[in-house]
Amino acid sequence: MKTKKNQTPKANHNILILTYVIVGLFLAMACYFAYFLQFKSEDVINNSYNARLDSFADRIVRGEILSNDGTVLARTDVDGSGNENRVYPYGSLFAHIVGYSSKGKTGLESLGNFYLLSSHVNLIEQAVNELSGVKNIGDNIVTTLDVQLQQTASAALGDRKGAVIVMEPDTGKILAMVSKPDYDPNTLAADWDYLISSDNTGGQLLNRASQGLYPPGSTFKIVTALEYIRENPANYNDYTFDCSGRFHIEDYTIKCYHETAHGAQNFQLAFANSCNGAFANLGLKLNLGNLKSLAGELLFNSELPLSIPYSKSSYVMGTGADTWTILQTSIGQGQTQITPMHNAMITAAIANGGTLMKPYLIDHVENIGGEEIKKFMPASYGNLMSAEEAGILTSFMRSVVTEGTGSAVRTDAYTVAGKTGSAEFETGKETHAWFTGFAPADDPQLVVTVIVEEGGSGGKAAAPIARSIFDVYFSR
Repeated sequence: MKTKKNQTPKANHNILILTYVIVGLFLAMACYFAYFLQFKSEDVINNSYNARLDSFADRIVRGEILSNDGTVLARTDVDGSGNENRVYPYGSLFAHIVGYSSKGKTGLESLGNFYLLSSHVNLIEQAVNELSGVKNIGDNIVTTLDVQLQQTASAALGDRKGAVIVMEPDTGKILAMVSKPDYDPNTLAADWDYLISSDNTGGQLLNRASQGLYPPGSTFKIVTALEYIRENPANYNDYTFDCSGRFHIEDYTIKCYHETAHGAQNFQLAFANSCNGAFANLGLKLNLGNLKSLAGELLFNSELPLSIPYSKSSYVMGTGADTWTILQTSIGQGQTQITPMHNAMITAAIANGGTLMKPYLIDHVENIGGEEIKKFMPASYGNLMSAEEAGILTSFMRSVVTEGTGSAVRTDAYTVAGKTGSAEFETGKETHAWFTGFAPADDPQLVVTVIVEEGGSGGKAAAPIARSIFDVYFSR
């Protein structure tokens, strides 16, 4: 009987290959497990769809949410019978950004849910509490929010619909975020049916700062100007236009705000005066494919590096667009839509030499004794434009304040660079009023973006709101 002499070596070879495959798979799983624990576990645990996270509340009293100076923005009161009540000392002031923790969770109550339901009290106290059936106290979130700036922004916006965002361009810290109309999270349960009723058209639950979509109006001239600069780097300053208050081409007419005749305009003066005619004419000279690419680079139609819910801004015009679409889009009308938060981010990138810092709201997490548990640091998203381009746009935005539509923020106390806007959105209704800018112009520390729904002129309605915030910030 013959034997297969090569069977044993071949079998050993196959076993060796199988062993390598298994070891490789094991190492891959181990690497992914380590990656998951280090980078992804908190995101998964803190996901709003993770129902098990709320079970932590059975043994932990929800922690506090604090402002940047330690002021309590949300706390949990416990009565003698152990009943818990979430309290918001400032009522509606921080409604959208702090959020609520009943009827689901929003704002920082959602973003920081994992930390608020974690407890880092000392081990002995934890053990004693567990044995005695007493809940441990959850950790506190210390935010980047500034109470005084939030109060100032809210008071300046008043009863008008709109939003205000205040942030540091060089860190990405959000110092204030206001959305109107608002609601009182202390009475949310009682008000809920009305707030979600189809008869209620106020949209109080919508955070207009990050989720409200608006035509950018003349604030989009920042984008149009940047594209023209890129296409004409050596001679963009040679552009001139004679404004009569109306710009006619083919069968179309573009009007300047209130049909103001600006007269002879160079490129920078047309930007400062927000001359629709000049920018509509300029838009006809642009490469539409390049303009769409630039919009993408500036995060239109893109995910934003933002940890709270937001709406994507929209830019749709491409090559082959008709004349009317080009005219409208070049001045920030047409189908273009942007959120106030996105507008603030573009402005912050200009203020920070072209680099966008990721906006963030949580500075650190600390336990009940004040010991720091986790620290959040500024992080760069990347460059939206070159430092040279940012410098040119800064000089243009400075001229808006010194020579043009932004005179409401002109002061000797500090220097402001900004852009106003008046955005048409529905025939027969007043325009939305925009202002976005930063100060000091030569050493930016603060970005402020404002929209006032149906406010009319950006220079008259939105810019004074920004002025009140700058005044408070630079006077302390």
